Amino acid sequence: MKFFVNFLSAFRIVSAFAIIPTLMFGLYWTTFILYVLAALSDWFDGYLAKKYNVCTKIGGVMDHIGDKLLVVNSFLMLIIMMPVWFIVIPVILMIARELYISGLREFLGTQKIEMPVPKARFSMGKIKTTLQMITIGAFFLLFAIGTMITSDTNGQTMMFLIYVLPQIGIWGMWLSLIASMWSATQYTFTFAKKLKQIKK
Repeated sequence: MKFFVNFLSAFRIVSAFAIIPTLMFGLYWTTFILYVLAALSDWFDGYLAKKYNVCTKIGGVMDHIGDKLLVVNSFLMLIIMMPVWFIVIPVILMIARELYISGLREFLGTQKIEMPVPKARFSMGKIKTTLQMITIGAFFLLFAIGTMITSDTNGQTMMFLIYVLPQIGIWGMWLSLIASMWSATQYTFTFAKKLKQIKK
């Protein structure tokens, strides 16, 4: 089971890079399916690791790297494909947030102090990640459905999705940004408390 859990994390890392060429070559359905599988693996590896008590340090590192790579790579591809301010601005700020938190963790690591991830079931960090996953998925599905649109297309369901998915993506992007900033504030307060340990 430990091997399978680590395999899921490794699969997410590989998928994070695989979506780049699939998007570049217009393989949008492949991108969407690959992304959905990678996003689901994020939930499954954590669930299985806890259920079967096979949590390891290397597994935790791979899980963290896989999550970040999947989101950041997807966001970067989105702003390349849709270079509009209401997409670019939140993406840049959210990537900056990830670098900021990583910097705080790295500094505390040099002091042999860990910055724990909030354990609450619905922590702002988890809400942020969930919103990001839904947002990216909505855009990737939009790209995929776009390949099915022709001059003869008039299906109500498809036209409804063409209208709704961008709304989900855009609103999800900005809600993700709010959750990211909120989460960053929580980490900042935690960092300030940890910093007092160093001064003492």
